[in-house]
Amino acid sequence: MNVGFIGLGVMGAAMAHNLAVRGQHRVEVFDPRAEAIAKVAGAGAKAAESVSAVAGNSDIIHLCLPGGPELEAVLRGSGGVLSAGVEGKLVVDHTTAPVELTRSLAAAVMDGGGDYCDAPVARTRQAAQDGTLAIMVGGSEQAFARARPNLECMGTDVVHVGEVGTGQLTKLLNNMVLFQNVRALAEANAIIQGLAANQGLAANAERVFSVIGSASGGSFALNSHATRSILPDNYPTDAFSTTYALKDLSYALDLADQAGVEAVGALTVKTLLEQAQAAGFGDHYFPVIARLLGSGPSETEVG
Repeated sequence: MNVGFIGLGVMGAAMAHNLAVRGQHRVEVFDPRAEAIAKVAGAGAKAAESVSAVAGNSDIIHLCLPGGPELEAVLRGSGGVLSAGVEGKLVVDHTTAPVELTRSLAAAVMDGGGDYCDAPVARTRQAAQDGTLAIMVGGSEQAFARARPNLECMGTDVVHVGEVGTGQLTKLLNNMVLFQNVRALAEANAIIQGLAANQGLAANAERVFSVIGSASGGSFALNSHATRSILPDNYPTDAFSTTYALKDLSYALDLADQAGVEAVGALTVKTLLEQAQAAGFGDHYFPVIARLLGSGPSETEVG
């Protein structure tokens, strides 16, 4: 079997690498950036010259793109996957994209004789490298069974959540909850720092968060985003950015509108993310929103 992988960004490159190293099939990869292709090709994948070349040569085509517009262009655009023909093929999309678009693209693939899974991923860049991602999959039972061996090369928690679109639904709600958790942790840290500065009440933030982590306030966001980013004041530009977080949250809020739900907490985080983007932090790791909740270094001092 031939497997293709299109989109070799921070997450996609690591996922394609693991697929090439751990999988049982020939893997062909493409990205507009030659240096991204070279890195994965060094792990044993074959470099392709175009999207259509990958699509034409592959039985299963994995996609991992920045967002909905890029996904639609790669599938429907000139020289895209659909133009190469998808009869008998399976498209597995790891992009975080709108549910409505996902369902529309899946219908187009199925009309062409192919099948489709939306399989967005969660956890960190390190998890992508280690092959320990959480992968939530929407699609038919048959499509999931066909995709699963490849997905298990990339993740340790691979779950079929329902029909096409439910993978995206799950991922978007996951991120919506995560962003609100990170905001709460940023607020807690700002309160600790503010009390020390304004009231002379000194508390060791690391110890406070450690206690919260072992009590009822513990969470993945605390163990990862708070302890590795907010507390050490570290917001790199090669991680999940404010701009990407805002994109995902906007997709989730679209779902809330469709459901007739006023997602007040999510709307509050959206405003904070927009403020961070306007302050010049769009490319920084999204917990940089903590900078807006207390007095901290300027944009140029962010790591």
